[in-house]
Amino acid sequence: MSNEEKSARMAPSGVRRRLAAILAADVKGYSRLMGEDEVATLRSLTASREVTDALIAQHHGRIVGTAGDSILAEFASVVDAVQCAVEIQHELKVKNAGLPEHRRMEFRIGINLGDVMVEGEQIYGDGVNVAARLEALADAGGICISGVVYEQIKNKLTLSCEDLGEQSVKNIAEPVRVWRVALDETAGNMVGAASRSHPAMPKRTGSSRRPSPLTIGVAVAGLGLLVSMVILVQYLSGRPQAPSAAIPPAPPLPLPDKPSIAVLPFTNLSGDAQQDYFGDGIAEDLITDLSKLSGLFVISRNSTFTYKGKAVKLAEVSKELGVQYVLEGSVRRAENQVRVTAQLVDATTDHHLWAERYDRSLQDIFTLQDEIRQKIMFALKVKLVPEEQAYFQLSRATNLDAYELLWRAREVGLRYTKEGMAQARQLCEQALALDPQYAGAYASLSSWYMAEWQLSASQDLQTLERAFEAAQQAIALDGTLPFAHTALGDAYKMKGQLELAITEGQKSVTLGPNCFACYGELAEHLMCAQRPPGEILPLVEKALRLNPRDYRLDYHTDLAILYRQMERHDEAITTLKQVLLHNPTFGPARRELVLNYVDLGQEGEAKREVAESLKLIRPFTLEQMIASNRKRWAVCIERDLAAYERDTGTFRRLAAEVEKDK
Repeated sequence: MSNEEKSARMAPSGVRRRLAAILAADVKGYSRLMGEDEVATLRSLTASREVTDALIAQHHGRIVGTAGDSILAEFASVVDAVQCAVEIQHELKVKNAGLPEHRRMEFRIGINLGDVMVEGEQIYGDGVNVAARLEALADAGGICISGVVYEQIKNKLTLSCEDLGEQSVKNIAEPVRVWRVALDETAGNMVGAASRSHPAMPKRTGSSRRPSPLTIGVAVAGLGLLVSMVILVQYLSGRPQAPSAAIPPAPPLPLPDKPSIAVLPFTNLSGDAQQDYFGDGIAEDLITDLSKLSGLFVISRNSTFTYKGKAVKLAEVSKELGVQYVLEGSVRRAENQVRVTAQLVDATTDHHLWAERYDRSLQDIFTLQDEIRQKIMFALKVKLVPEEQAYFQLSRATNLDAYELLWRAREVGLRYTKEGMAQARQLCEQALALDPQYAGAYASLSSWYMAEWQLSASQDLQTLERAFEAAQQAIALDGTLPFAHTALGDAYKMKGQLELAITEGQKSVTLGPNCFACYGELAEHLMCAQRPPGEILPLVEKALRLNPRDYRLDYHTDLAILYRQMERHDEAITTLKQVLLHNPTFGPARRELVLNYVDLGQEGEAKREVAESLKLIRPFTLEQMIASNRKRWAVCIERDLAAYERDTGTFRRLAAEVEKDK
């Protein structure tokens, strides 16, 4: 059978696939209840369904179907599905307490996370069937979840679960790992907390880096040291920040004038959350490779990974990211074998271009990634320009153990601690011991050294030098690696060599035409060097377009800084208010807002923002913060010391007036 025939068989017309958390429920002993008293049973079922339907909607679920006493619902989030199930059982227990035991309406609930086929409003497939089998295993008033679900929630929800082991269930080829959720005091406390909380807010993200480099209009950076340290870690890790209030959805983005694609994170179906990094690595490597192609428009991983663990409609992804095509897939790893499924969809029409399943040895994973990339290029009719031919030959790992160490380094670095980042650096060094020619590992090592230097109070120059040397070594091994040039550019800037930083930034943009951080870092080098704002603005706009969902606090603040320099104050204020809506503690944006209000003569508004800024830095004083950041960002500040002193003086004056008015 040809690949085209396989694809057609896997993706029949009108049917597509997606990942979903599936909740299946029915009433224990429903036939008996109906036989005893139909009217009373229907009355109780109706009252129970009012509870279940309301809670499913409250937890962002969708009821797919109901038949008699059964319920089938899907959720974008496993956590939402399990929380919903626990609350359903709690509420129904309360309602049943007033009924005789033989008349109680007790639901059994099963929850699974899996791949489903979608046709119209209906969902089908093993993912649904497993949920139904789990429901049959549950006790009356109880909940059973699959092993995949347990791995996803075990560190997110304070629930006790009992391992029931692997269970053979009807019409499912392989045994299913089953866990029983204990509806004990811990679960009751969770329900109580949920009932007291406000409705969940939309989860827009904002991982960010340090504040912009305090050039010209940014010269009041003295307030943000502590905030900057938190922001830096979140930038390096990709960790989203919680929004401060309900944020309205962004309008649909227009499609670029070239083929455009988003690669969603590959779902880990191994039943072991510790293997998440492997699927993440495959997806991110595909994004990195595709991002090198000038004939494609590729959304950054920071935006596509905001959909991780969620069942999403590809049409919505297309509108939110402004792309035509979406690649989605899954990974199942067992010992030395791996199964990867992937499908490429025109999300604007729901047309499947191809779908394929690959069963390979782990040692073939790098060849497999190349095959998928080539299929995407062929399907989208993307041609390589001559200088792009060699881009995929050098930086790829050749040692599987080294590859895994690098992705484990990212995983432990996401703990947001100095210890975690130190361990990440050590894992990079172990990867290099196994594969000394691994350029990507050197580039990552440079970034972790830079993080360590940024977070260090003493800013040890030896650590900065190690970041510099690691980036140089990455480029020596693979001069086509965009992120290596970005890392070297950052090191040059911190060493005070701005022109060399700009040169490396320009190289990174040339080599990575879809690398959002390459554009953003080059823009910040140019801002530090006081280049004209009209020259920098397109770079920041391109960075934000390539990364539309990961709300970049620093790059949006940079955008506002450029607007202020161009005397576009209304646009600057609107942009800064959006930043603060996503994170009201982001000091650089608040300080820039102060300067805009001062420029417009709105001193009352300026003083209100200064008062908020002073709250952020406690227990430190204004002068302590100014002195600390004066040292930290000297390379940029000294380019326009007069502007820095003027704006700092303005801030001191307003702060004094705020204190006086108390």
